[in-house]
Amino acid sequence: MATILVLDDDAMIRTTLEQMLLRAEHRPLLAGTVVEALQFLARDTVDLIISDFRLPGLTGLEFLGLLRDEGYDVPLIVITGYGSIEHAVAAIKAGAVDYITKPVRAEQLQLAVEQALEVVRLRRENDALREEVVGLRSARHIVGDSVPMRRVLQAVAMAAPTRATVLLQGESGTGKELFARALHDQSDRRARPFIKLNCAALPEGLVESALFGHEKGAFTGAIKRVEGAFERANGGTLLLDEISEMRLDLQAKLLRVLQEQEFERVGGTAPIKVNVRIIATTNRDIAGEVARGAFRQDLFYRLTVLPLYLPPLRERADDIPLLALRFAMSTANEMGKEITSIAPEAMRLLQEYAWPGNVRELQHAVERAVILSTGPVLQPANFELGGGRAHVLPSATGTRRPVAPSSGPGDQAPDGAVVLTSLNVDHAQDILIAEALARTGQNRTQAARLLGMSVRTLRAKLNAPAADGTMDADAETDPAE
Repeated sequence: MATILVLDDDAMIRTTLEQMLLRAEHRPLLAGTVVEALQFLARDTVDLIISDFRLPGLTGLEFLGLLRDEGYDVPLIVITGYGSIEHAVAAIKAGAVDYITKPVRAEQLQLAVEQALEVVRLRRENDALREEVVGLRSARHIVGDSVPMRRVLQAVAMAAPTRATVLLQGESGTGKELFARALHDQSDRRARPFIKLNCAALPEGLVESALFGHEKGAFTGAIKRVEGAFERANGGTLLLDEISEMRLDLQAKLLRVLQEQEFERVGGTAPIKVNVRIIATTNRDIAGEVARGAFRQDLFYRLTVLPLYLPPLRERADDIPLLALRFAMSTANEMGKEITSIAPEAMRLLQEYAWPGNVRELQHAVERAVILSTGPVLQPANFELGGGRAHVLPSATGTRRPVAPSSGPGDQAPDGAVVLTSLNVDHAQDILIAEALARTGQNRTQAARLLGMSVRTLRAKLNAPAADGTMDADAETDPAE
């Protein structure tokens, strides 16, 4: 059964079409004016529009243009009593999927509707297949056979077929997005959209619009109606990445959507019903955020219907050889280099290292080693940093980090240590922030995590005058957040 909007200023024709559609087991919505039609589109999910060619004040072609301007991507069948080849060609060129003339016969209408709905189905299937091909091309799959990974994969297999909300918790770089994709791919929603939204990366003023969409004119710059993440994920899965960064006022609105499965666009008044499965991720202790009052307790309970903890790489060292070899072969293939293996002593260093950046850090370290390699076997020296110290791997914390012996009295501090030149707290803060940004490649989200503060707090500190009275020149324009 499809929801079909009928737009015609003739009440008798509307009634006739309604009866035909009901007999074909569809759900008709009747509108006599363009305004009524737009009201239906704002509050219902419409699968097809059947519109008269001549409407009060505009033609069917102009109505097609209006739909595009308002952001509605709904197929349309044009009906007219003034049948001509010119009208048919113009309607199809403007985007109509079919064109029939009055008086409309039931068989003719049923055939046109079935063909139009098949076009819709094929479009959606094509979009889903395109997404799947892109995902396959990325060649990013979950790799691991350790005991902790087996437990997580078993939990994913059990949770995937359900509609329950899942909260993926784990340190940065543990692959939370990959597990979210696995939950979607193993569910009955796999053919429907998988939409990702990073709550930490969006500007504060645009988060609500990104979630729920907005109407034309809702705010400065809103030149047309835009669907939000919930609407685009209808029937599928919505991944809310780093949900602990969401503002408290938006948490309340999110809770309502989870409970009622409906929302309103920014600037809109009509509730929109959706069927969306939520998967959320966080690298924070979200229970601690609740205790601090930074996260709503009721939303926490709603999200933790099925909580899954993703173990850090240091807790599944048995998976490191598989991961390292996969990254090495993939990078070598892209670069056209021949890499056959990783030397046992180099692999031992990889397994003894704590990997505070988890799988992402391992991937970057192996990619760098392949670039520096001169032979087919990766050696310990390929994993060293600059400065002449052998066998040193990158780290943000220094935990379990292998360090070569000191080269002499010239070494002022252990490698990786932060040197404070004074006991002034403001100076120390500036040095620590600069070091965190350097270690994360100027990525403010990751730097904030290293510093144990929110992205908003870090942004405020960067925008404030530094201890020497200067301002951060990139504070307002840095795209690395």
